[in-house]
Amino acid sequence: MAVTEFKCPNCDGGVNFDSASQQMKCPFCMSTFDVDALNSLKDCIGEEKDNVEWPTHDDAEWVSGEQEGMRLYSCNSCAGEIIADATTGATSCPFCGNPVIMKGNFSGCAKPDCIIPFKLDRKMAIDALTKHLSGRRLLPQSFKSSKRLGEIKGVYVPFWLFNAEVEANMRYKATITRSWSDQQFNYTENRHFNVTRHGQLAFDNVPVDASSKMPDDLMESLEPFDAKAAVDFKVAFLSGYMADKFDFSSEDSVERANRRIKKSTEDAFIKTVTGYNSVKTEHCGISLTNSTVKYALMPVWVLNATWQGKNYLFAMNGQTGKFVGDLPTDWGIFKRWFIIFTAIFAVLTFVILLAMGVA
Repeated sequence: MAVTEFKCPNCDGGVNFDSASQQMKCPFCMSTFDVDALNSLKDCIGEEKDNVEWPTHDDAEWVSGEQEGMRLYSCNSCAGEIIADATTGATSCPFCGNPVIMKGNFSGCAKPDCIIPFKLDRKMAIDALTKHLSGRRLLPQSFKSSKRLGEIKGVYVPFWLFNAEVEANMRYKATITRSWSDQQFNYTENRHFNVTRHGQLAFDNVPVDASSKMPDDLMESLEPFDAKAAVDFKVAFLSGYMADKFDFSSEDSVERANRRIKKSTEDAFIKTVTGYNSVKTEHCGISLTNSTVKYALMPVWVLNATWQGKNYLFAMNGQTGKFVGDLPTDWGIFKRWFIIFTAIFAVLTFVILLAMGVA
């Protein structure tokens, strides 16, 4: 039984040595290849690696007495747990709006490696939010009230930051298409090329939020955070704010980190393949080195609202001021505007038809 070791770069079929031509030949598309060139291609492509591994995050230890000024609050509705300083009195859950109760002194949980302090204070956040909501005619008036805006809360959201150096071996199947015509026929010529890329990339501070209470798409939409502004964590930064307690470990977040790094790598490499009409990725080999994980707290202003039985979570990046989230719609206002515009459209249609002598 013949054992095929090589695959055809054009059709992916098995390639055998052809003694007549002294070359490697594909029996499916009849392409021929120089033996040394095919060997070099195989070595360049390397082994495809889709799963990249990360080291376990070493939990940083708290300094003696550092947790004494922190309290743990628990929400009986959504089971959320938040951390605040000892001066925080009765408050409400930033995620569902229900009252929270003090569970006791904070203990355990990993100490954050770093924190990005809030750059926008409460007044700046309310002013920016007021400006952002102005002119939104379908937004319920109760949502835009000063009382509602006053419920915005500053929350440090837990994130895992992944750092790694990436080595990638990529292979693409590219095509150049040329068309022309004569007096009798139309012609199309497709030229196929095997394109390889090899290189290294460095990824710093790839963020993955570690809280189940904050929707992943909401947190990714808040990005980017400027990780260069991060400083070593100190309890004093929590004064006047709350911190969400992470419930996704670094190991739980590896899959999302891998997806983000792999997609970014693929996007960066395929942009270098230019001058072709079509490009298709054939092989993708990605490996990581010098990978590390950090535990960080990111500043987010959170506004929770309930409208007609539905919960809405609205967030603002506490560093950049970027807004994301769903806003409720007052369907009563919507119906009134719909009736008005429908009536105006009907009148204009009647006038036009009257002018044309149709009506």
